[in-house]
Amino acid sequence: MSEPDPLSPLRDAIAEVDRTLLELLRRRMELAAEVGRVKAGSGMPVVVRDVEDVVLTRARQHAEACGVSEEVMESVFEAIIRGSVERQYRVGISLRQQRSGRRMLIVGGAGDMGTWFRGFLGLAGHEVEIVDPALASMPAAPGRFHSLDDVPDLDRFAAILVSVPLHHNLAVVEQVVARRPKAPVIEVASIKTPLAGVVERAREQGVRVFTLHPMFGPGKSYYETLTFVLGTHGDPAEEKRRVSEFLTHPYTRLVPVPFDHHDRLMAWLLGLAHLSNILFGAALTHSGMESAELHACASTTFTRQAKAALYVLSENPDLYLDIQHLNPHRHEVYAATREALDKIQDLVDRHDREGFRRTMTTARRMLDEES
Repeated sequence: MSEPDPLSPLRDAIAEVDRTLLELLRRRMELAAEVGRVKAGSGMPVVVRDVEDVVLTRARQHAEACGVSEEVMESVFEAIIRGSVERQYRVGISLRQQRSGRRMLIVGGAGDMGTWFRGFLGLAGHEVEIVDPALASMPAAPGRFHSLDDVPDLDRFAAILVSVPLHHNLAVVEQVVARRPKAPVIEVASIKTPLAGVVERAREQGVRVFTLHPMFGPGKSYYETLTFVLGTHGDPAEEKRRVSEFLTHPYTRLVPVPFDHHDRLMAWLLGLAHLSNILFGAALTHSGMESAELHACASTTFTRQAKAALYVLSENPDLYLDIQHLNPHRHEVYAATREALDKIQDLVDRHDREGFRRTMTTARRMLDEES
C-alpha cells in the first residue's frame, strides 16, 4: 500500500484559497466596473497614476508579511490594476460608443493593422468591407475584394481607410485618389513625406485625404488609451473634428501636428527608439560573448534593455528599414546619436565627473514628462 502524499492536503488547501482569491478578484472587477460607469458618466480619465501609486505602495508594505519580495508583490498588484483598468475601459466603451452603423472600406484589410482597424471600426458599430490581394485565393464573399478594381462604387462608403505596407502606401493612395471618391480617404502610414504630392493633387481635385498615424502596433488592446497623430494640411481643429467622426472610441487621443512636422517628430519618436534598440543588439554581436553567458549573469538594467530591444528586433525588418529609409530627417537623428556618443566617450575618458553628472541630469529631464 502506497504512502499517502503529504503534499495532497496542502494542495487542496491552496486550491481552496485560490477559489477564494478568484471570488475576491471577481468582486474587485465588479467594483472596477462601477468606477468605470461613474468615470464614463462624468468624463473622468480611467488611468489615475496617484491612485495606482497608493495601491502599489500598500502592496509593497505587505510584502514582508506575506514572505515575498516587494518586487513580487508589486508585480501581482500591477497585474490586478491592469485588469481593473481594462474592465473600466470596457464599461466606458459600452456606455459611450456611438453606434453609427456607417459603411467603411479598408484597403489592406487582411493585413495586421488592417485587421486591427476592422475590429476597431466594428467595435464602434460600423459595417466594414475590405480589399486585400491576400483574398485572391479565398472563395468570393460579400464585402471581400482582392483588388480595388473589383470594388464597383467607392461612393457608397462613408470613408476609405488605407492600411498597407509602407513601401506600397504611395501607390495605393494614388490609385484610390485617381477614382475621385466622395468619401474621405484616411491613410495610416508611419511616414508621410512621400505623400505630399498626391495629397496636394487630391485636394485640388476635391478629394479629401487625411494623414493619420496610429502610435501603436496591431497588438494594441482596444481597451486602453489609443493615441493617433494627425498630420494636418489646413485648419487643425476642423481636420481633427472630421477624422474624429470615424474614431468613435471614447478613449482615443487624437493629436494634430502640421503635416510638414510629422516626419521630423517621428524621426525622434520612432527612428531613434528603433535605432537605439537595434544598436544595442547589433553591438552585442561584436562583443565575442556568448548569449547564454550574458543572460546567466545579466543585471536588472541589461535584462530590461534586452527585453525592449528584443521586442523591436522581433518585428518586421522590412517595415523598420522603410521607417528609417523613407524618413528624410533620419540623418539629423544619426548625427545627434554620434555626437552624443562622442561626448559621453570624451567625458568618460577625461573622468569628468561633473560633466557626466550634468549629461545624465539633462537627459533625465528630457525623458521625465513631469519635468
